[in-house]
Amino acid sequence: MLVLGAAAVALASCANPNADRAADARQTLVGMPKETLLSCAGVPQRSAQVDNTEFMTYTSREYSGGGPSTSFGVAGGSGGSGVGFGIGIPLFGGGGGYSNSCDATFTVRNGVVEQLSYTGSAGASASLGQCYRIVENCLDLVPGGTLPPR
Repeated sequence: MLVLGAAAVALASCANPNADRAADARQTLVGMPKETLLSCAGVPQRSAQVDNTEFMTYTSREYSGGGPSTSFGVAGGSGGSGVGFGIGIPLFGGGGGYSNSCDATFTVRNGVVEQLSYTGSAGASASLGQCYRIVENCLDLVPGGTLPPR
């Protein structure tokens, strides 16, 4: 039981407040007028309309290629030993990089945000910290986390 408690504390200490805010935005931004969405998020990368429903998709991507790496090794064999030191420089895209991606799709019906959903590249799970970059300016327009009555 003590181990589970320690694990919970460790996970809580790694919490990302931007990811939490992006998760909250799925409810907070519902009810935002389309004009306000366009003013705070800009023009979407993709959009589609079906009857009176519009789907507006915004994309945020971040990639960091891996940097140089170092290693140290000790080896021994029959009748000898050795010590080595190496510096690795990634060539041709190798080397432990990472990427975060988020597609935020706003469903707008009758001029008002009805739903916000997130996906990552190729339908994978979105990085909520990356999603925050899309909704950040819009959340700043919502005092106290709720939209004023229309």
